[in-house]
Amino acid sequence: MTFNPQDRNLSVFHHPILTVLVDDSKSFIDSLAFQMDPSRPVVTFTDPREALQWIRETYTTRSTGFLPVRVTHDDLTFLTERRTVQLDIDRIYRQIHDYNRFVQPGVIVVDYSMPQMNGLEFCQALQDLPCKTILLTGTADEGIAVQGFNHGLIDRYVKKHDSNMVERLDQEIDALQQQYFATLSRTLRDLLTRHSFSFLSDPAICERVRQVTARYGFVEYYLYPNPAGILMLTAQGQATLMVIETRAGLINQVESAEAYDAPAALIEGLREGRIVPFFWPGNGMYTPACIDWEQYCLPAERCEGREDYFYALFDLPRHLLQEPVVSFQGFLDDFARHPERVTGRAAR
Repeated sequence: MTFNPQDRNLSVFHHPILTVLVDDSKSFIDSLAFQMDPSRPVVTFTDPREALQWIRETYTTRSTGFLPVRVTHDDLTFLTERRTVQLDIDRIYRQIHDYNRFVQPGVIVVDYSMPQMNGLEFCQALQDLPCKTILLTGTADEGIAVQGFNHGLIDRYVKKHDSNMVERLDQEIDALQQQYFATLSRTLRDLLTRHSFSFLSDPAICERVRQVTARYGFVEYYLYPNPAGILMLTAQGQATLMVIETRAGLINQVESAEAYDAPAALIEGLREGRIVPFFWPGNGMYTPACIDWEQYCLPAERCEGREDYFYALFDLPRHLLQEPVVSFQGFLDDFARHPERVTGRAAR
């Protein structure tokens, strides 16, 4: 997982998605797909109209993009003025059980010069969808690409004949994948940062999450509601919870522990910010069920941002996930064996 260093906020979730290559030259597109990052699932098309139809159908039938909001009514009157809006935050991390999260055509790479329609016309036909676009250009097409970029028809352009074209393309795809999730989750992130998840918009935590994902090789992450933190997954589906506490959160933990006459060492460790708890038997807070408190606590790492944060990485007990995790590696294995079943068409 890579991050754009200019983005100072965290998306509410991030996971691998499909890259779509569109070029009327089969030899070029096969060569390009072969040279790209092998962990990047790629779908190729030589017919732009077929590509447009498939992209639209995929977003319609298999996209998991959502704002996890529920509108409820008064059970007796159903009056509109008694409607309430609730955030179902659990839905964010429950995407880890959904196979289709990986089958999102998030970044489209299209050649400008094609006989049926040019690349700008193709990108214009996708403007109502959340996917990001990269235009491949020849030397003579560069001015056209600049105009397309300035008019918002494309997100990037890459010269086909540059010696480092594949490397540059991989970098641009990574950056646009990050933008894809930033766009999908912006409204939700703005809502959440006003309440219990202010760390989502703190550049210090954003940078720390980047460091942690790079160090341990996590390929996807999701906001986790209780305790507040970031749920991270390896390609094999191993789940790790980065519990993130603030000073105020640790004070709440102290008060809960004191109410149940918890051991003095626990209370002192929480008060001094030396430990971070994950009291999963007590729904996040200390209860008598957590009397062996050491197994639910880890030494705190500190992160100084707009406020002080204290975090630790916990292996998430599998029973808390309720359903099996669909791993990215499992998806890649299926994609390699049965691309037509995974995508609804044959990958070439």
